[in-house]
Amino acid sequence: MPIYEYACMECESHFEELVRNAEQAVACPDCGAGDVLKQMSSFAVAGVSSQPRPSGGGGGGGGCCGGSCSSC
Repeated sequence: MPIYEYACMECESHFEELVRNAEQAVACPDCGAGDVLKQMSSFAVAGVSSQPRPSGGGGGGGGCCGGSCSSC
C-alpha cells in the first residue's frame, strides 16, 4: 500500500495519505475537501537519474560499481 503526497486545492494544505486502492476517495484532513491533487514525492524523484551509469572495466568510478576491485 503506497503512501502518496497530496495538496488540497481549497485550503492549500499538504499531507500524506496511505492509499489502499485506486478507487479510494482522499479528503483533506484539515478542511475535509475532496478537491486534492496528488503531488510528485521527493522519494520518487530521488530514484530517477538523468546521467548514464558508468560501465565496469577500469576507468574510474572506484569500488565494485566501477569494476576496479578484484572481488567482482
